[in-house]
Amino acid sequence: MAERRTTSTTTSTTTTRTGAALTGHQSAEPDLGVLAAQVLFSVQRELFGALAEQGFDDIQPRAGAVLAYLRADGIRASELARVSGQHKQVIGTLVDDLERLGYVERRPDPADRRAKLVCPTDRGLLQMAAATAIMRAIEDRHAKALGAQEYAAFKTALHRVAELQRTARHDGRDTGTPSGGPGEE
Repeated sequence: MAERRTTSTTTSTTTTRTGAALTGHQSAEPDLGVLAAQVLFSVQRELFGALAEQGFDDIQPRAGAVLAYLRADGIRASELARVSGQHKQVIGTLVDDLERLGYVERRPDPADRRAKLVCPTDRGLLQMAAATAIMRAIEDRHAKALGAQEYAAFKTALHRVAELQRTARHDGRDTGTPSGGPGEE
């Protein structure tokens, strides 16, 4: 039987090995989730920092679930929930917050008077234009660093991975790896 070490140095070393203490394995390369989070959080920090410098300092990154998909002619909250992958209640809360801050307003949907569209206000349109310019600069910087072709290939592959992940079943049956359950092939 192996001897158990209880020193704080051993514990610290074990837990700093890329999650090895939690996952039971070590990997030199971060997995898809870690890489995606690193890109997301870094882009959010840069985007919302630059927006704050331009006077849009009252919005938080979580509002991106609405702002990233907002259209100048409006969009239904149910559609925002679908495209963002967020629950309707989360979108409703974010829309309430953005409405209170003056970025969006709810208007009747001309196609269905029972439904409402979430529409940007003048301030919302200004924020959308600023965010578009900031994101274009971020993407241009990466395209320059990687080369236009490599960056385009990266974005194409990332789109495909995002779509595959969005449509994946989460029960292990279509992930390309056997789930090991009885009667499954």
